[in-house]
Amino acid sequence: MSQFCTRRRLSGAKPRVQNLVIQMKEFFDVKTIEQALEYTAHFVRMGTEHIPLTESAGRILAEDIRSDTDLPEFARSIMDGYAVNGASTFGASEGNPAYLEIIGTVAMGQLPDFSVGPGQAVRISTGGLLPRGADSVVMIEHTTAIDDNTIEVYRSVAPGQNMVAAGEDLKKGEQLLADGCKIRPQESGLLAALGKTRVKVYKVPRIGIISTGDEIVAVDACPGPGQIRDINTYTLAGLVRQTGAAAIPLGIVKDDYESLRAKCAEALEQYDMVIVSGGSSVGARDYTIDIIGALQDAQILFHGISISPGKPTILARVGQKAFWGLPGHVVSAMIVFSQIVTPFIEYISGSAGRDNDLFQLTARLGRNVASAQGRVDFVRVHLERRGDTLWAEPVLGKSGLISTMVKADGLIAIGMNTEGLEKGAAVQVIPL
Repeated sequence: MSQFCTRRRLSGAKPRVQNLVIQMKEFFDVKTIEQALEYTAHFVRMGTEHIPLTESAGRILAEDIRSDTDLPEFARSIMDGYAVNGASTFGASEGNPAYLEIIGTVAMGQLPDFSVGPGQAVRISTGGLLPRGADSVVMIEHTTAIDDNTIEVYRSVAPGQNMVAAGEDLKKGEQLLADGCKIRPQESGLLAALGKTRVKVYKVPRIGIISTGDEIVAVDACPGPGQIRDINTYTLAGLVRQTGAAAIPLGIVKDDYESLRAKCAEALEQYDMVIVSGGSSVGARDYTIDIIGALQDAQILFHGISISPGKPTILARVGQKAFWGLPGHVVSAMIVFSQIVTPFIEYISGSAGRDNDLFQLTARLGRNVASAQGRVDFVRVHLERRGDTLWAEPVLGKSGLISTMVKADGLIAIGMNTEGLEKGAAVQVIPL
């Protein structure tokens, strides 16, 4: 191995032989998924900014939010009907209705200047403020007007029924949202309820994406012999955007050391993370490791992960930024991204993360699947519902076949100490 490394260095007059020998050995000192994810702590989170509430959906909150008021601030009706003291309706039925005196109407958006006593009722609309003495609302469908001043009530109501009490939704001083949570439409609504017009969020990371290889051509080109169109730029850009980060495709770079080094250095100056697809294995023209060694303030954190597909993955820290070398095969790159790169992007994005187990599906394996010990095998599966059982049917194919990812609904992980799974075994499916 060392002789091979020496020949490669001398032929290209690139960085020192000794460094490459050490780095090549590191490739075989692979990290587990858990060990790889521990390196998130080596990076810093994005800065923060204040944005309009209207632009907050999908962003990561950068502060804790506490309620400065009760919500609602007053007891209000959630039905059209009559505000009453519930005890006045106890025992009411169609055969024995309760008769109540109408003493007024609650105008929307106004504070009633009267109270409700026993045997009395007040007309009220949905959202209206309950007057003093009222503790429930009778739905209008359960009443009949006898005259302008009297109603029959055919169904009793308990205190608190068909209304929301003051502070029932949110209590003053209660922590509602935590730093790192993703703002969904419902969180935007909660912030609006608190009167927030601007929100403090983490800045969106900008991720530069570079495809490498003499065989790679643009998608609008007609591939010649031995050439393929650039798939990885588009799959990786889509995956980046799914995390909430901004994807910046930087084009195709041929297998030329100086060109790739210049492109990587430029990308690291401009963007918050850089992903290079191709050039991470041990082939004679895979320059990524060499280039990392030539970058200022660069440190290789690992070269190799004990997963399949996707073992030849590189993570380096250049200054405070993550620099990734992903496999060139599209399936390998996508699986590594989903399992390893995504948590890093979420981390620098300020996200508190999530329990991915909550989003997995339980299914039965549709056929026997072999696996090698010492690595985690990720198997693409297609989901089928047969009767009451969800079945995960393996989608078999090599790691360069994009069609296998198109056919797949998810992945199953076969553990490092497992030689395979038998048909009918219960498996956890990670949705794609």
